[in-house]
Amino acid sequence: MLYGYSPTNSMNNAIETAWIVERARALGFDLCGVVRAEKFAELDLSREWLARGYAGEMRYLTDPRRREPQSVMPGLRSVIVCALNYNSRAPRSVDAVLPEGSDPCGWISRYAWGQDYHEVLRQKLQSLASSLTQRFAEPHESRIYADTGPLHERVFAKHAGLGWLGKNTLLLNAKLGSWFFLGTILTTLDIPPTLGPAESPPPDMCGSCTKCIDACPTGALVQPYVMDARLCISYLTIELRGSIPEPLREPMGRHVFGCDICQDVCPWNRRAPITHAEEFQPRVFAQPVEDPSSDPTPSAGARIEEESLFLPRLEWLAAMTEDQFRAAFRGSPIKRTKWRGLVRNACIALGNSAPAPRTPQHARICLLLKRLAASSESLISESARWALSRIQ
Repeated sequence: MLYGYSPTNSMNNAIETAWIVERARALGFDLCGVVRAEKFAELDLSREWLARGYAGEMRYLTDPRRREPQSVMPGLRSVIVCALNYNSRAPRSVDAVLPEGSDPCGWISRYAWGQDYHEVLRQKLQSLASSLTQRFAEPHESRIYADTGPLHERVFAKHAGLGWLGKNTLLLNAKLGSWFFLGTILTTLDIPPTLGPAESPPPDMCGSCTKCIDACPTGALVQPYVMDARLCISYLTIELRGSIPEPLREPMGRHVFGCDICQDVCPWNRRAPITHAEEFQPRVFAQPVEDPSSDPTPSAGARIEEESLFLPRLEWLAAMTEDQFRAAFRGSPIKRTKWRGLVRNACIALGNSAPAPRTPQHARICLLLKRLAASSESLISESARWALSRIQ
């Protein structure tokens, strides 16, 4: 679509915005919109949210630049927002039921099954930013953020016409639901916004639905459109570096990295399109086949030929060494939780797994947890002792 077109008065023609959207789609993005770098009302609301302490230990959210877009980049005029679908074909957390007698398995949030989305987004955004240089002759600067900068991407996405902010606090789109990543390009170019002067962002289509609020196991959605991150399973399993508060451990269930429940139950995700992008399919790891005749170990007798990030075995995760963690999750979002955090989370999930007493499975899990309870890492040892107290 007019890829070589260079009008002299480029910024006064909305055809440039259409060209950017078309170019973004050609690069694999599912949605794209342009918005002025303004201080929207939602940015001020974040101040009250922070004052309530809802951010927990996520101190990066207090960065004042998040409320003042112009302070993020000198001469900033426009923000290009792109969305990338990661909804791979696999059962959702609320539907994924294991056969009776199966080894206990954990849940890793869908977005973290494959490659690190930051890198996937960054490459596509960089290609789009490079296209701007080829398209527009006038001097300009651009900066890309793949969910990494001091920016409320969802707010800019809303005002770029990509969706509305739902009761679960996520951006919702009538066609894509909420299974997508957001990335941005900040630029000094004065690009006409996707929405014209007389147009408003998409209306809030949540209506009277409260499925996300009702389904949250820890009550993190304290009211519609407001989340107390300190109660969110995603925060507890990823951002929190210390011990998980005891009242929240049982409600965590089998979650070991993130949580998808509020998206799984959202009616707008029922018909969300599936992505076939290899980058977002669940990773699979080949494993040596165990020899039942060898010396007993926490997993002796099992014939495990591969491990998957879709419903990963909790014993595999809990038994990981720090070196094994680094090797397994190189180039994965899961590395954010750190080795200690993942083993901590796996211990909590094992404590919630209720293995049948006096079975080989129960014996293996107890042996593993006893070993972890003796760990020199207090975060791990305390979590393992809690888990043992639940299943012994």
